[in-house]
Amino acid sequence: MNFKNILILRSTVLYKIKTARAKNTAGSGDISYHPCLSIHTKSWPVPIRLASPISFLLCSSAISSVKSPTNMSGANPFAQFEKTFSQAGTTYKYFDLASIDSKYDQLPYSIRVLLESAVRNCDNFHILEKDVQSILGWSPALKQGSNDVEVSFKPARVILQDFTGVPAVVDFAAMRDAVLDLGGNPEKINPICPADLVIDHSVQVDFARTPDALTKNQTLEFERNKERFTFLKWGAKAFNNMLIVPPGSGIVHQVNLEYLARVVFENDTTDGSKILYPDSVVGTDSHTTMINGLGVLGWGVGGIEAEAVMLGQSISMLLPEVIGYKLVGKLSPLVTSTDLVLTITKHLRQLGVVGKFVEFYGPGVAELSIADRATISNMCPEYGATVGYFPIDENTLGYMKQTNRSEKKIDIIRQYLKATQQLRNYADEAQDPKFTQSITLDLATVVTSVSGPKRPHDRVSVSDMPADFKACLSNPVGFKGFAIAPEAQSASGEFQWDDGKTYKLQHGSVVIAAITSCTNTSNPSVMLGAGLLAKKAVEKGLNILPYIKTSLSPGSGVVTYYLKESGVIPYLEKLGFDIVGYGCMTCIGNSGPLEENVVNTIEKNGLVCAGVLSGNRNFEGRIHPNTRANYLASPLLVIAYAIAGRVDIDFEKEPLGVDANGRNVFLQDIWPTRSEIQEVENKHVIPAMFQEVYSKIELGSQDWQTLEVSEGKLFSWSADSTYIKRPPFFEGMTRDLPKLQSIKKARCLLFLGDSVTTDHISPAGSIARTSPAARFLSERNITPRDFNSYGSRRGNDAIMSRGTFANIRLVNKLVSKTGPRTVHIPSQEELDIFDAAERYREEGTPLVLVVGKDYGSGSSRDWAAKGPFLLGVKAVIAESYERIHRSNLVGMGIIPLQFLPGQSAETLNLTGREVYNIALPESDLKPGQKIQVEADGTIFETVLRFDTEVDITYYKNGGILNYMIRKMLS
Repeated sequence: MNFKNILILRSTVLYKIKTARAKNTAGSGDISYHPCLSIHTKSWPVPIRLASPISFLLCSSAISSVKSPTNMSGANPFAQFEKTFSQAGTTYKYFDLASIDSKYDQLPYSIRVLLESAVRNCDNFHILEKDVQSILGWSPALKQGSNDVEVSFKPARVILQDFTGVPAVVDFAAMRDAVLDLGGNPEKINPICPADLVIDHSVQVDFARTPDALTKNQTLEFERNKERFTFLKWGAKAFNNMLIVPPGSGIVHQVNLEYLARVVFENDTTDGSKILYPDSVVGTDSHTTMINGLGVLGWGVGGIEAEAVMLGQSISMLLPEVIGYKLVGKLSPLVTSTDLVLTITKHLRQLGVVGKFVEFYGPGVAELSIADRATISNMCPEYGATVGYFPIDENTLGYMKQTNRSEKKIDIIRQYLKATQQLRNYADEAQDPKFTQSITLDLATVVTSVSGPKRPHDRVSVSDMPADFKACLSNPVGFKGFAIAPEAQSASGEFQWDDGKTYKLQHGSVVIAAITSCTNTSNPSVMLGAGLLAKKAVEKGLNILPYIKTSLSPGSGVVTYYLKESGVIPYLEKLGFDIVGYGCMTCIGNSGPLEENVVNTIEKNGLVCAGVLSGNRNFEGRIHPNTRANYLASPLLVIAYAIAGRVDIDFEKEPLGVDANGRNVFLQDIWPTRSEIQEVENKHVIPAMFQEVYSKIELGSQDWQTLEVSEGKLFSWSADSTYIKRPPFFEGMTRDLPKLQSIKKARCLLFLGDSVTTDHISPAGSIARTSPAARFLSERNITPRDFNSYGSRRGNDAIMSRGTFANIRLVNKLVSKTGPRTVHIPSQEELDIFDAAERYREEGTPLVLVVGKDYGSGSSRDWAAKGPFLLGVKAVIAESYERIHRSNLVGMGIIPLQFLPGQSAETLNLTGREVYNIALPESDLKPGQKIQVEADGTIFETVLRFDTEVDITYYKNGGILNYMIRKMLS
């Protein structure tokens, strides 16, 4: 039946229903008509849903008698596509996506995951039939910015790291208090969607190049973060459906890959069967994308979206363009997966894939291990895509076996994926879907590379490094330039070390060399490759200068296990690469201090010294303040550059040193081949290792085990804590919905221009000593040395509200200078933004923001919405919004209003000094309706940017968290 006939059938049935209803007597049972638009008659065998033509396609093939139904309001309109298979006495259910529409087999595999979630979760409230239609209608003609299609998506789970996860756990703890205050059972507050939190962002390289570095760094980690860790350990015990992985276990994305990922979920149902569906995940870290290498669709989101998913809600997204990235050929035996990902990153960044899905295909994919694929997916944020997706194939299932997933589980996954056409054979071109655009990379063209000195997509072949670094010294200040004057390019400085010897630093000297980050530490081939290179180097008599801060921070205990079993640990330690901790460490800037004499020499002589790391980001100032040049490299090259002591070496012409016989030793003499590495990997990376490590994952270290926490289901908040505080989001909340009220006599807190980003809004980085947050801490006898960062104090709203809009580059038109200041209009006094907001609060004055285009652009950050809420902002009036930030404002109960096309604060002659009145209807709010604003006599209409009924529901409740509390109470 074609689409035109479906429409005709739909119209015919609607007419017959209308006629039948007119003739029918009450209670005859002939027709049941209800809000879900599902009808049953004696002449139709299945419910027909009239909401869309697709519904008719689903049921138009059979017409005979059927019994009267029960009320199916809210039921899934795609339930008839649920099918089953049995294995070992268990019945497994799944949605047969291919039978919904013949276009299914042309969809990219990543889009199929979105479709399955929409079909399975369709309730015509959070997920609409329109969402299913939109996803089924995906085509290569879809273009971002010209024919955008917004859909809702319900991921299968959420993953968090500790910096971004603490606020979520704080909110859940506060919700329990609120439920108790309202007479409910607080134990009902738990994540509805499975959530995992891995503590990995707190450990720092304070100690290195000593056998006890690991113990010392972990001890310091606990001293600095005891309050946060105590709170998280309480959360691990108090909440159901939430796993909290203790510190010292590994990096969140590697633990996700090796242990947490389900690949296919298998959940119990009420009738004793199990339902199967694809694993998918959103996480509060941008490199959540790493899991796409395992065929699990996932990406990073802000804290509010993550909390929404944890609470069983959907998130909004634009249906993306999908770029097909075809891999052909084979990698050279001397090339690593790091070289490949740096090549792809530069290529895709040049192409422009921001906001798009990238899906890999072609015979070359089958040549890559899952660890290689995960390395490529990990750097997705660096090449700008939302995901870098590798559909599941037999290699994926082989990795699951290697990482100790059960044979039974793998067999069920295989059967499910085949039934739903989601198991990929990369050699079969007939399985290739349609893409928005396709590009090809021949793996044989990849060469040994690094990226830098300031951006991850500025790839440089190792053979070009001497000339490239020299050019960077001379170039004007920029991503590829330091503007060092010609006469200063030969500058150098000497210092004495603890061994009594004098050493010299110059431009290009390596002072940090770190094997770090899940980008590479998750990949046995490059980690074992580094170990084998270290072994050969030591055997050749090579060493590393003592002042270079070398470190090894594995992404999980499994890495340490196979490095020990393969016998390479002693050689790594001999070169100074002792294990320093299990966490992100140098990759996120937790590189720790350099020795004072090294720092003084660098600063005194204005040297451009270098850090070399196996990480994913090298932005200026990120790795260390004194390493102006930072290069991303494979773990093998990290060791090589450390031995060389400088980044401008020509490895092909210059030796690394000499052996015991006085012969020159070149890099090629110690570089292991891919086959050498593979032989060691096959022997030593085995399922038993994963079983041994992950069977104890929740146990934690001795420090974690002895950390005393309360056993109660309610957290005991400490009034003295400057890290964890009960947020005031639910103060004064009632069981009943509050009456909608207009905003009267509001003042403009900030009058801003275009492109105000979440970095301008959300607290981040160090706490300035003259800031309101610093004053707050000083009043509590905390010295500047112990201020720590806003990131570490995300669990304390008193700190975060004081840091909102604290960006020194904020341009507020109410004041003459750039910075976090504003004017308290009634008194005309210029104040810090928080202080002005406090004065308005004391006066009972509501606040608004008046801004330009693209308000809230940049990364999604929960405090970019929470902070303004706590400052008393009731509404934002903008020319346009970044899509996710608009959603986050709604989630916090802030009204997003938008100027009509062609209007702005400028065209309306607004100054930000007016009194604002915003007229809201007492009932009957509608998505997109016009709302009148009056500002000192100037009356203008705005568009209410509540885009869905769900938005209105959240706002009426005061935000998504309040909505969920009332839902739990009812």
